Amino acid sequence: MAEDAPLPLGKLPAALLRELLAAGPPPPEDLRLPPAVGEDACVIQVAGGALVAATDPITLTGHGIGAHAVVVNANDVAVLGVRPRWFLACVLLPAGTREAEVRAVFEEMRTALAGIDAALVGGHTEVTGAVTQTVVVGQMLGLREDGRFVRTGGVQATDIVLQIGPAPIEGAAVLAREAGERLRDVPEALLERARAALRDPGISVVDAALRAADLGATALHDPTEGGLSAGLHELAEASGLALRVDVGSLLWFEPGLALCDAVGADPWGVLASGTLLAAFPAASAEAARDVLAGEGYAVGSIARAEPGVGVCRADGSRLPRHERDELSRVLGADPA
Repeated sequence: MAEDAPLPLGKLPAALLRELLAAGPPPPEDLRLPPAVGEDACVIQVAGGALVAATDPITLTGHGIGAHAVVVNANDVAVLGVRPRWFLACVLLPAGTREAEVRAVFEEMRTALAGIDAALVGGHTEVTGAVTQTVVVGQMLGLREDGRFVRTGGVQATDIVLQIGPAPIEGAAVLAREAGERLRDVPEALLERARAALRDPGISVVDAALRAADLGATALHDPTEGGLSAGLHELAEASGLALRVDVGSLLWFEPGLALCDAVGADPWGVLASGTLLAAFPAASAEAARDVLAGEGYAVGSIARAEPGVGVCRADGSRLPRHERDELSRVLGADPA
């Protein structure tokens, strides 16, 4: 892409982000996990152990935005095997916002934080003409006193990748709220399930990630923008390996598939919070899958790591990478 060409909506292209991150000075010694494509958070060595920090905005929807911001940031800390504990929020409100709307955002945050036993510890609020809908930029922190953590880039050759939770849950919820008349032919029962998807089955992977870490996961990743496609590519790239995916074993959220079909979106590239990718050594992957399934998680073995680069299907054909989330494309513009 030419330097003077407009960038598409959504995440920066991975190649550009990789270049920008590499251009900085060498990371300080206390930065144990520096920023990198595919890594969900950073890790800073402090006197009390490993401090994990993550930040993410909510921009594709204004519905349930307080809870949404808490959960997606908590996920990014939990996939390092660390319990999220402290939350900060920068809340940007459009002109005309009423006091009751602000109270609702904060009530959503408090309820979501109580659900994961974390606390709101700071942030910033502002009414500004810079946004046309409420935007919440969250920051979540956690501390692992023993200094241990799991990284996205920890996959080893021959590891098995488990998918815990179906996709696209988050994408279904956003489409149900934002796609309007384009969903008129979707059965009402599926629409209702999609509207409720942020709560049931929910987009938190905190408990699943912490459990997978306890079971010996070598790597964990939380697919978000760009969906399962981007998540698998990020997992492979961060680990310096290739992934061979058994597409028939993927777990799909039925309402998400129906809504994607209605608006012409590829479900592979749709917001996938609520899904966890967890790599395990081949010798222990089946046992870990059985334990997780026995504890009520929807789980399947979907990929194997091997030497090489990129992500392919079982027949060797390449799996496309969605650099831009499909929701940004089909909704026409980022509402923020």
